[in-house]
Amino acid sequence: QVHLVESGGGLVQAGGSLRLSCAASGRTFRTYAMGWFRQAPGKEREFVAAMRWIGGITSYADSVKGRFTISGENAKNTVYLQMNSFKPEDTAVYYCNSGSMEIVAGNDGPYWGQGTQVTVSS
Repeated sequence: QVHLVESGGGLVQAGGSLRLSCAASGRTFRTYAMGWFRQAPGKEREFVAAMRWIGGITSYADSVKGRFTISGENAKNTVYLQMNSFKPEDTAVYYCNSGSMEIVAGNDGPYWGQGTQVTVSS
C-alpha cells in the first residue's frame, strides 16, 4: 500500500495563492507518477495536474494551465501544487493521487489521499 498525506488547503480570496503538498509513504516503488484531482460540490471528481517521476513530465487540465504548477521531489516522494490567480470555480476538495504513468494522461491511479479543502471567496 501507498499512504498519501496532503496539507496546505484553506480559505483564499480570488486572485490569491496557495501551495498544496502531498507526501507518500509505504510501498512508494509502486508510484511512477503523482497528481492532483479535485471535486467541487455536486460535481464529479476531475483531473487537475500530474507529474511523472521519470523525465519530470507534467500535464495540466485546461482550466488551470498558466495558473497552477506541479512540482516534486522524488527522493522525498513528495509532490506540490502551487496554485495562483484563484477563481471562485477553483473551490473544491483537492485529492492527491499516485500510481502508474497513466496519471499524466488524466487517468487516476489506485492510491488516494484524504483530501484537503480549498475555498475561494469572490
